[in-house]
This record gives sequence, C-alpha cells and structure tokens, in this order.
Amino acid sequence: MIATKLRKLSILLLSVLSLTTFTTSCGGEGNVSIPGVQGPNLNILEDNLIVSMVMENLEITVGGTYKVPKYKSSYIMFNPNLEGPGSVLSFTVSLDDLFDADVKQLDPKTLPGGRMIPGVAAGALPAVAFSVEKLKNVAFYVGPKIFGMWIPLPKFELYGFGWTSAYKIGSKRVGNVSLFGKDENGENAGFFLALSVASAAERRLKKISEKY
Repeated sequence: MIATKLRKLSILLLSVLSLTTFTTSCGGEGNVSIPGVQGPNLNILEDNLIVSMVMENLEITVGGTYKVPKYKSSYIMFNPNLEGPGSVLSFTVSLDDLFDADVKQLDPKTLPGGRMIPGVAAGALPAVAFSVEKLKNVAFYVGPKIFGMWIPLPKFELYGFGWTSAYKIGSKRVGNVSLFGKDENGENAGFFLALSVASAAERRLKKISEKY
C-alpha cells in the first residue's frame, strides 16, 4: 500500500516536471504540444472539419477507415505513417452531422472515467463513444456552440494531473485543448479538443439561405 502510494507520488512529481518541457506546436501560435502527438491540425474543407494528427507511440501495420456511429457522413482514417514512426489519425466530421437534431439528442456523457468536460458548466455533452484499432473509447461531443473529441493516449504513463490551454489556428483562438493523465485506476489518459462551431453554424445557415 505504502509502496504503491509512493510510486504514484513519484510519478505525479515527474508529471509536473514534464510540463515545463512542453514546446509549442499543434498548428498555431502558442499551442502547447501533447506528448506523443504531432498536432492536432485543423482544416475546413467544403462542409467538413478535418482534424489530423500523428500518434507517435502507436504502430499499426494495416490501416482502415471507420464510420462514426450516429454521425451519418463522418468517418475516421487510421493509417501507418509513411513519413516517420507512429500512425496517422484523421477525422472527417461533416457539419451536417454536427447540426443534426438526432446527434444533439444523444445521451450526455462526461469524459471517460467520469471526469467533467473543461469549460462546460454541466460537465457533460451529448456524445457517442467508439473504439478503433489500439484506441479504446474515442468519443465525439456536440453542444450548441461546441464540438469536442476525446482522443485516448494509451502510452501516456503519467498520473493525476490535467491542464487546459487555448487552441489556435495562427493567432486566432478557435477552442481549447485539455490533457489528462491516468486516473487512480491507471486508465483514461488522453486529451480533449474542444472547438467553437458558432462561426461554422453561421456559415452553414448563410449557405442554406442562399439556396432560397
């Protein structure tokens, strides 16, 4: 018991020390890097949000494309990285899905392990969780002004801390990114990317209005 507590305390101290070594990346000015991840990078292509990243510590030999449950036109691609170690994970999220009434009626969920969603008063949002090869409990969350995704980090070995930082494209803040270490059960390390979809909603409504 004492040895276990000392081990977790030492890991926590290493976690705090490791925060001081983080550099800026994630595709914008001042974004904090996520250990073991290159990115995430965000693009908007026609009516889709494209979120991509390299998972440096996950190696797969055969890639695949996976449909997102409850999201009719959204999917995930998970493929070996041809430019270096790790695997390339990309999400194509349809704006039509984000503003679909059925998606917004999904049961509210917290983050995996019961953690509250940072920046959301209720701590939960309508969500769907699913798994792909070597990634358990990927989840999409959608609210009136927020779209979020939870990406598990199974190789992230630090315990008991979390932080939230602004996520930017260039110098413009478009959301938050939050990093979580493992919980007391040694599970549920990962990061949560929350994006503002208010401007995307306005653009979509304008596009629809131009048809009539």
